[in-house]
Amino acid sequence: MGEPDLSDRSLEAARRQPVARNNNDALLVERIRARDMVAFEELYRSYYDRLARFVLKRVHRPHLVEEVVNDTLMVVWDHTDSFKGDSRLSTWIFGIAYRKSMKALRNHQDPMEDENAESHVSPELSPEDNLGRRRNRELLLEAMEGLSLEHREVLELTYFQEFGYQEIADIMSCPVGTVKTRMFHARRQLRRLLDGTLPDWI
Repeated sequence: MGEPDLSDRSLEAARRQPVARNNNDALLVERIRARDMVAFEELYRSYYDRLARFVLKRVHRPHLVEEVVNDTLMVVWDHTDSFKGDSRLSTWIFGIAYRKSMKALRNHQDPMEDENAESHVSPELSPEDNLGRRRNRELLLEAMEGLSLEHREVLELTYFQEFGYQEIADIMSCPVGTVKTRMFHARRQLRRLLDGTLPDWI
């Protein structure tokens, strides 16, 4: 078996195909270990958009996102044997993406671009609700920019990526206690930046 086709045409076609919601991570990993290209395409479709948003929030350079995401997924393809199943597959993959993002930041010190990362709207909401929801999110993200990188990371992974503390510790390669301490200080600083108020879900 060769390597998966990561050409622009192949990736765009895979990205647009629907993903089954009941994919079994363990079975998917076993199929990828067996060099099943279809399984890799399923994983690609399932993770690409989430990884792209995750990476963009770290590198702040849109032109690097696809490169970092593809590098991440190639590690998954090449090193599935290193996934032992003692965490969620998503935790392992996002840990790889985190390290690849940090490496990209070290290697590219060019000025940051405006990523326009939060332009998505929900078709299920009215235009007024969408506008209010987007504005609240923009205010929150703007406030988060006033935090240190470590504090932004734990907020993003907890509230936007929905990882637990142990999973965040695995992704960031630090003790759980460190994650909890960073979350405490992040929430305190965020409350100060938002004039004493926090959204109900934080």
